[in-house]
Amino acid sequence: MRTILRLILWDVDGTLVLAGPAAREAFDAAVRAVVGRDPGPHGVQMTGKTDPQIALEILATMAVSERDAAEHLPGIMRALETQLEAAVGALRRGGRALTGARALLARLGAEPSILQTVLSGNVEANARLKLRVFGLDRWMEFECGAYGSDHHDRNELVPIVLEKIERRHGVRVDPAKVWVIGDTPLDLACARAGGARCLLVGTGRIPLAELREAEPDALFPDLADTAAVIRLLTSED
Repeated sequence: MRTILRLILWDVDGTLVLAGPAAREAFDAAVRAVVGRDPGPHGVQMTGKTDPQIALEILATMAVSERDAAEHLPGIMRALETQLEAAVGALRRGGRALTGARALLARLGAEPSILQTVLSGNVEANARLKLRVFGLDRWMEFECGAYGSDHHDRNELVPIVLEKIERRHGVRVDPAKVWVIGDTPLDLACARAGGARCLLVGTGRIPLAELREAEPDALFPDLADTAAVIRLLTSED
């Protein structure tokens, strides 16, 4: 049985990586491939949402009925994986790992009592792909993560991680030992729903002042100060 003193749940987009335009273009291409028409300039904001939620919002702007949208959704999720895999070159050219991400993941990964995995609105295949493209995948125990492909409601994802860890490692992690790290108030809401603590970083689309108003447990402009982030995440307070 593994001893887990800290569980770190990482958001992907805006927290560890910036995917550039490739991710949005893959979404539009997936919708087009399944529905048979272009979604057009729909204006749907993707920040902090799950992929199924984003797809349904795009379909709503196209006046697709709720019944038809539900039927289209599984196909769109499969097409999204295919489209992003085909766009790896564009993803690599237009995106990047965020400052401090690699150093921090490596330092935390050197501690056997710390388990790092993903809590992301991406479907699992795309979360894995984005981190692999930018060389951040080696420190993640993906099998214990929770993704948009596990549930369309982000607030349900922390309990899903805990259940996966219990099945895989035979240990039930106390939510008080869990940190969710993200870049939006929706990451904070997800952490609160699961009884976890939350560190927000100002590396995504949400201004730092707005993140501060949400009152997370901790707030950093970015992940550059490796030592400070590790002190926070490993503190007994």
